Amino acid sequence: MSRRSIGVIVNGVTGRMGYRQHLVRSLLAIREQGGVPLADGTRIWPELILVGRNETRLRDIAERHGLTDWTTDLTAALARDDVDVYFDAQLTQQREKAVRQAIDAGKHIYTEKPLAEDSAAAVELARAADAAGIRTGVVQDKLFLPGLRKLKRLIDGGFFGRILSVRGEFGYWVFEGDWQPAQRPSWNYRAEDGGGIVMDMFPHWHYVLAELFAPVRAVTCVNATHIPRRVDEAGRAYPATADDAAYGIFELDGGIIAQLNSSWAVRVHRDELVEFQVDGTEGSAVAGLRHCRVQHRSVTPKPVWNPDLPSGESFRSQWSEVPDNGEFDNGFKVQWEAFLRHVVAGEPFPWDFMAGARGVQLAELGLRSAREHRRIEIPELGR
Repeated sequence: MSRRSIGVIVNGVTGRMGYRQHLVRSLLAIREQGGVPLADGTRIWPELILVGRNETRLRDIAERHGLTDWTTDLTAALARDDVDVYFDAQLTQQREKAVRQAIDAGKHIYTEKPLAEDSAAAVELARAADAAGIRTGVVQDKLFLPGLRKLKRLIDGGFFGRILSVRGEFGYWVFEGDWQPAQRPSWNYRAEDGGGIVMDMFPHWHYVLAELFAPVRAVTCVNATHIPRRVDEAGRAYPATADDAAYGIFELDGGIIAQLNSSWAVRVHRDELVEFQVDGTEGSAVAGLRHCRVQHRSVTPKPVWNPDLPSGESFRSQWSEVPDNGEFDNGFKVQWEAFLRHVVAGEPFPWDFMAGARGVQLAELGLRSAREHRRIEIPELGR
């Protein structure tokens, strides 16, 4: 078995997502399994270079995982000949400058979303990467969740007939930080630092809707800052200036209507932190992170509305579980493997910078819809 080493800069590894999902559960997990296998028997082996601004935290992470290559100097890391891929999991406000540096250095680039703070900047990054002849990718992890992969299987198999609507609920209560520490970083709630749930979640909703159902043609959004005051990691109170909830209606090709609620100020009364109900002429499904349940037309009960009597029906028990029929690996890891195969072997990878730019565009237009209190049609975003 031959091994092909590929140098990967991981910038932002001291952050929650950069450390937990990308370093530990993806790149280190890939190394633990012996690399990413290719069709010819070669295995891609990521050689990791950790980059960040906090020397103490970087050293601690490197020592914890037996890694020796780390630096606070991104420019020097990008200048290295043994670096092939740059990955960015920094704050959104810092991403564009670093990605441009990586383009100028001729590195292939994989990045967390959103790609940039606005769609014009995201398209410019896509154009610059095209001109440099480099391969690009943007994290679109929800597509690889077991529940949504089962949902995709149902769609591909024609289970739904004509799809009518999609209803989604995402979110949970993020503590204010006063009597219990918040479980998300404080910058998420400051608009001046790039925070806000629309910019965080609408790029996800774009690729979920477009890839599973149909392209999004219009958006109507209402957003809110339900919790106006929070307490940061140092115990200091601060005004929350970013939206912490968004209520969106998305019009899709084929007449499909999607309603998606996103909130960090909601208490969970559902089976999973995100759930999508899909209704079609032949059947319906409810898909979450891991589970997917269905009810076919042939076994759909006939409820009768009578508020004067208890219903006596157990509605949840009338749905059937979709079996796994296979192994589902960590979604972040699966997409990392696909991107590394794309870089090394040229295998297809549709989730490039333009895909990321379309997600930014939807968030941008969602915010505009909320400001202007109106429906916004979504224009084609040309390369």
